[in-house]
Amino acid sequence: GSEMCIRDSDQAIEIRKAMNLNSLDRVDEAQKLLEAVSAADPRDLKPLDALGSIMRGHKRYEDAVGYYTRAITLIAKPDARHWSYYYARGTSYERLKKWNQAEADLQTALKLAPDQPLVLNYLGYSWIDQGRNLKQGMTLIEKAVRLKPDDGYIVDSLGWAHFRQNNFKEAVKWL
Repeated sequence: GSEMCIRDSDQAIEIRKAMNLNSLDRVDEAQKLLEAVSAADPRDLKPLDALGSIMRGHKRYEDAVGYYTRAITLIAKPDARHWSYYYARGTSYERLKKWNQAEADLQTALKLAPDQPLVLNYLGYSWIDQGRNLKQGMTLIEKAVRLKPDDGYIVDSLGWAHFRQNNFKEAVKWL
């Protein structure tokens, strides 16, 4: 009943407080606070997600991977709600130059959320950047553009993908 609500809102307040500490560049305090929130309810994904997000924001990708892995381990049956954990860990792996792990996570994210422009764009762009799965990569980016035609990053990816494949006329159109 009512205790549950109080505890949940307290937890939300603590997470907000940690995010504020982070924006004041008090990362260690934010981390300590969120670790405490996580320890109080070890099955909760929210503090781990916040920790991963903070670490990614500070380019501490190893730490981010650790937190996202802890979160993913708690997910018994991943569904569409969980795409962002795989996406975030995948992009962290990519930054650490661990492409095999990155690709596996991004593909899982895509399976869970096939219409998520961020995932479509990141995976498509990465493949084309590496000169692999070019056709599939183009398909993913084109789908992302259809879903978010007003997103400059995604539209730019399409132009750049055409450029990488020497389709200069097309590239100019999008860039």
